This record gives sequence, C-alpha cells and structure tokens, in this order.
Amino acid sequence: MKEQTPPTMEQEQSTLTASPAAKPPKQRSSAARWLWLAVLALAGAGAWYLWPKAGSTPSASSAAPPAGGKKGGGAIPVVAAKARRGDIGVYITGLGSVTPIYTVTVKSRVDGELMKLHYNEGDLVKQGDLLLEIDPRPYQVQLEQAEGQLMRDQAILNNARVDLDRYQKLVALNAIPEQQLATQQAMVAQTEGIVRTDQGQIDSVKLNLVYCSIRAPITGRIGLRLVDPGNIVHATDTNGLLVITQIQPISVIFTVAEDDLPVVLRKLAAGQHLQAEAWDRANTTKIGSGALSTVDNQIDPTTGSLRLRADFDNSAHQLFPNQFVNVRLLVEQKRGVTLVSSAVIQRTTHSVYAYVVNRDNTVSVRQITEGTNEGGETEITSGVAPGDVLVMTGVDKLAEGTPVTVQLADDQSPDKSQAGGKSGGKKK
Repeated sequence: MKEQTPPTMEQEQSTLTASPAAKPPKQRSSAARWLWLAVLALAGAGAWYLWPKAGSTPSASSAAPPAGGKKGGGAIPVVAAKARRGDIGVYITGLGSVTPIYTVTVKSRVDGELMKLHYNEGDLVKQGDLLLEIDPRPYQVQLEQAEGQLMRDQAILNNARVDLDRYQKLVALNAIPEQQLATQQAMVAQTEGIVRTDQGQIDSVKLNLVYCSIRAPITGRIGLRLVDPGNIVHATDTNGLLVITQIQPISVIFTVAEDDLPVVLRKLAAGQHLQAEAWDRANTTKIGSGALSTVDNQIDPTTGSLRLRADFDNSAHQLFPNQFVNVRLLVEQKRGVTLVSSAVIQRTTHSVYAYVVNRDNTVSVRQITEGTNEGGETEITSGVAPGDVLVMTGVDKLAEGTPVTVQLADDQSPDKSQAGGKSGGKKK
C-alpha cells in the first residue's frame, strides 16, 4: 500500500476555500440559541393570551343559568325582601330654623339696687314666677309720705265741706253774700282735686313696689343672666336683666320652592291641616311633629322661594331656638300602593329593574317603574306585585335564571318565605 502523508497547510486552506457553506461550530451554537429564545417568546405570548379566558371561565359558568334551571350546585346566597301593599306619603322638603313664638327681654321698670335672684340660669319658668327683687325700701318710704299727704289733704277737704254746708245755710238767710258761698264751693272742688292727686300718687308708689318684684311675663326657658345682684338698675337701661324664650310650643320657619306653592295653597284652601316633620341637620333623626300654621305673603325673587311657618308642641324639648333643621311637609298620602325596599332597585343608563325570585328558586330580571320614594321604601307602579320576593343583596353575581338560596330580610326562613308553592307573585 501507498503510504498516506498528512495534508499540508496549503491543502487545508484550499479545502476550506472549496467549501464556503460549511459554518464554524461557534456560529451554529449562536443561531440555535436565538431560535430557542424565539420559541420561548412565542410560547409566553400564547400563554398570556390564553390566561384571561382560562381565569374567566369559572365566573362565566357561575353567571350562566344551569341547564334546566336546577342542575348544578352553584346556587348564590342572597338576601331578599317581599313587596307589600301599603301607604306612602308625598312630602315637600325645605330647610329651616327653629324660631320661638315669643322671646322677651326682661327689664326693670323702676330704679334701684338689684337685691336677689330667684332663678338659676337655664331654668324653665312659668308665667308669673318671681325672678328678681329690687330694693323696695325707697318706695315704701314714698308710700308713707304719700299716704300722710293724703290724710292731711283729706282733713282739709272735710273742713272745707263743713264750711260749705254752713255757708249755704247762711246765704239762705241772707246773712252772708253769695260771693262768699261761691268761693267756698271752689275751695271744696280744689281740695277734692288735691285729694285725688294724693290718691294717684299712692297708687303710683304701690305700683312701683309691685315692680320691685320682677315676675316672668311668659312661660319659657331663662338664658344666661345679664346683671348680677348688687348692681343699680334703671328703668331707662337699654340692656335687659335676662331673656326668656318660649320653647313649648315653638315654631320652625322654612323655605320651599315657588313651584311647590300651588299644591300647598290648594290644600289650605280646602281646609286641610298639613302635617310637618322636623329632622336634624344630618336628616337622619326625626325630632318633632307639628302642622303648617301660616304662609308668607310674598316670594323672594332672588331665590324663587317662599317662607312658611310650622308650629310644634315640642313637649320633649328637642327643638332648640335657632337650630338648623330639615322640614318635610306632607301634602299627599297614597294608600294601597305596591311598596318595595329601595335596596332592591337596580339601575342602568337605560332601564330600572329588579331581580325577582321565581318558584324554582331562580331569578328573573323584571323591568319596573318607580313612583314615590320615602323612608327607604319606593312605590312601584308597574312590574312588581305585592308578595313578590325581590333580591336586595348579592345582585352582582346574578343573571337571568341564576339559582339562588334566599334569606328574607325580616328573618323568615326560606321555607316559610316560599310557602304555598314558592310563588314569587303571591299577594299577602
């Protein structure tokens, strides 16, 4: 055999030059790596695209009604309430403030030292109760002087009358001139006038003594005292001694829109007494019941509103002067209408509906028409009948035909609530 010799470097270079398609190992591994990265990227994109569909499958299946309406164990627990037949009021609302019917600033009618207080700040007092005492001693002295003057002048009058009687007899006998008789008659009349003046002075001093004891002019609540004992008070003082505010009964002055005026005037013209309710500032607590008493005589042109006054008995003293309140004026009472809890009503931009529980414990979407809304209840004029069971909570998981387990809001068991064939339209 012919002995083979190893190729020379020139031969290897010629071989590489003759095979240009052949790639070095380093280039082949780089291409493979980029190919795997592309495959992984495509796989990740596919998984990301398919993931939302896979995650939404359970909720979609739970929202869809099961075949036949009863198969499957996906019943949704809900709280429901029955529609009922009842009465509902139509109210006009307004903002107002509590205004006392009477507020009196008590002042002194005489001059003197304030001696004693017979009340405590914030007391409820009745008309005629003793409140303050002013030093009566100066007026007692004046009374004694006036009475003494009266006694003196009364004696002069008596003497003048005796002289007059004697002069009349002497004139009859022509013993004295008639002019002397006339003078004596004038003297008697003058003295009678002086006596009457003295009596008036006595009455004035006695009245001042009465004024030294200051009594409550009205029944109400006393505010903070304005003058302390020991001060000298005068009848001409501009500031009073105390303020009494009547709180029972009390009134509320409130405003309503002028568009609501016709119905109010129509009710008043018919002789109806419109009931009014006062609620607190937050409009959550009823604090008084009363009746409309009067309507103002003009509309405010700047606000387009009218002022009304309602009187309240306020026996519980929950209405306080100048308190801000919300007033509701009852103008109509609708009777025998279908009422539901306002929580059952669902709304979209185009419709108003509710979920009604059927006989087979599935729900149906029922289009409804609303009426008056008051106190958490709403009048339904169409779409629901008394006795229908409507879903209050849990509606976010419901759709047409969704099976449900019902718990009535009034704590009745589902069996009792669905008694009589579990009819959703049964009347009470």
